[in-house]
Amino acid sequence: MMKKDENMFAEERKQKIVDLVNRETKTTVDFLCETFSVSPATIRNDLRDLEGSGLLKRTHGGAISNRQVTYEPNFGQKEIENKLAKEAIGRFATQYIQRGDSIIIDTGTTTYEMAKQLVGCEDLTVITNDLQIAAFLERNSNAVIIMPGGTIRRHYHYVSGSTVTDTIRKLNVDKAFIAANGVSIKRGLTSPNMDTAVIKSEFIGAADEVIVLADSSKVEQNKFVKFADFANIDLMITDEAVDPAFVEEAKKVGVDVQIAYQSEI
Repeated sequence: MMKKDENMFAEERKQKIVDLVNRETKTTVDFLCETFSVSPATIRNDLRDLEGSGLLKRTHGGAISNRQVTYEPNFGQKEIENKLAKEAIGRFATQYIQRGDSIIIDTGTTTYEMAKQLVGCEDLTVITNDLQIAAFLERNSNAVIIMPGGTIRRHYHYVSGSTVTDTIRKLNVDKAFIAANGVSIKRGLTSPNMDTAVIKSEFIGAADEVIVLADSSKVEQNKFVKFADFANIDLMITDEAVDPAFVEEAKKVGVDVQIAYQSEI
């Protein structure tokens, strides 16, 4: 039987393999063996498991990314990607929330990690279209929770549709915490899904301050639909693996980029 720490390492290795493939587009078994100091059989088992979860595609001698501009992993797939980075980003983001704030929390696994840190916050109003975020805060916090009605997008744990956008257009909030599948200084913030992009755009329009939570794997990625110009946000929180050149370029267009370090979790 695999020991607990060995099992944890195996899951961490799989996460890193997915990150590497998505970043580099493709990789080889030999390279992964050398990188993680494990046998070819172990890597092939990892790739088989990851392909079964829809996180990559195996090839002869390696693997390639199965991501296209319209590809969107479901909640379960996204939940295991860059988990430690997302936890760090979520914890870091809470320092921008003050007592008495009204905030929008966009749907997403990183924003969910932030919501999990709001248990002790007082006098907070939260608007969200995310089922898991709303359910967690209802059980574990004293926040006033506003959830617009709409159509549940199956396997993605959120509601969408015109009812959501009609509700958001009537609101004014202090801050919006937004997730993005792609973040590019040139091409803006993007999503694979058109309906989702419309809601994100409305979220941004309702807020005095816009804070984007996105791990470094999203940086300079471009998805199908743009929902905001990069220069239209106030702050981006990402992880320590982000390219320093991106941070410098962001400053030039007036966007502050803050780094959440996993060592601070």
